[in-house]
Amino acid sequence: MQLLTPTEEKMWEKTPSLNHITMSDQQINDKYEKGEQRILTEMNREKLPAFVNALKKPGYMDLRPFYQRRNRWDKKKQSQLIESFLINIPVPSIILYEKKYNVYEVMDGQQRINALKEFYENRLTLTGLTLWPELNGRTYNTLPGNIKAGIDRRSISYVVLITESASSPEDALFLKQLAFERLNTGGEKLSRQEIRNCSFYSPFNQLLLELAGNQIFADAWNIPIDDEEEELQKNNLYKKMEDAELVLRFFALRNTDKFRNGMEGFLDLYMMKSLSFSDQDIEFLKDIFLKTINLSHQIYEENLFKPFDPQSNTWKDRAYKAYYDAVMVGFTKHLADVDILLERKPRVIEKTKILFREDKSKLLTGGGKTKADIQNGIRLFDDMLSQVIAE
Repeated sequence: MQLLTPTEEKMWEKTPSLNHITMSDQQINDKYEKGEQRILTEMNREKLPAFVNALKKPGYMDLRPFYQRRNRWDKKKQSQLIESFLINIPVPSIILYEKKYNVYEVMDGQQRINALKEFYENRLTLTGLTLWPELNGRTYNTLPGNIKAGIDRRSISYVVLITESASSPEDALFLKQLAFERLNTGGEKLSRQEIRNCSFYSPFNQLLLELAGNQIFADAWNIPIDDEEEELQKNNLYKKMEDAELVLRFFALRNTDKFRNGMEGFLDLYMMKSLSFSDQDIEFLKDIFLKTINLSHQIYEENLFKPFDPQSNTWKDRAYKAYYDAVMVGFTKHLADVDILLERKPRVIEKTKILFREDKSKLLTGGGKTKADIQNGIRLFDDMLSQVIAE
């Protein structure tokens, strides 16, 4: 069965230009003078009502990359932001990225923007205020006149980042992502996948979030997708988007021959290149993920992605990432042999146990981090399946 989409087969032909190269001091100075790899900034300050009103302009500010973020401020934290404006406590600047002239994407500060929007749209009922408890239970429209006027006089600062000095579109994307990684202006620190979610928002990114909700996948990683939002927020994999990152690992590691820059760097690179995926590519990738995880579950059932422990002669009680990688990439290479593998399911399970008894380097439980370790871990599982099929 075809493993890669047509776009995947071609997308590695061009590599990012941010690789290390040797330069003389003069060449480095010349590069700096040209303004290469430098982000331009603009500083702005605007009254709160005017800022919120500007958000209504079609296409003016794109909040979508952060709408998928799963750590959201509760009403108490939103209310405390309004109280901070009321008593004039300095609030960190919002950071925007200029996608094109006068069209912006929020890089940092989405929670503050949402709180202001809900407040001025009368959807935020103030709660948990400590210095102004008299205002608890009020919305913007029900505040006393002087209080409303006082808040309306406050301003929000925002910084606009512009990457027009980048030497190529790929460099601009890397500069943008680097900015995401290094910004931490008062909100909760973004996880690496949350950064990718913001940097490379696309149909492929949406696919990752969709597939992370697959019931088999969620059960294997103990993510309670059927429970209430409150329970989900307690799950670290879900809360930090590491479930979406696990789905990304499957797609990226089907291209292990292109692996570089460590796991995080490789996932970043794959996400960047995924921006060129067509609708057909997305459908293809969705199809092979679902077929692969269904086959994996039919074989291992409740022990899916859980390594076998030779010492206790039982399966471990939780899933491991390195083993998940090997299982998913291994099975996807043999989707044409589904009937054979299901018929020989007991043999697959027995051979899997043997793998863990012989895997001295712990490649299937996360002991290896290098390109060779990752490739060898996947190869071990793939070879085992090939042997079962050939018997």
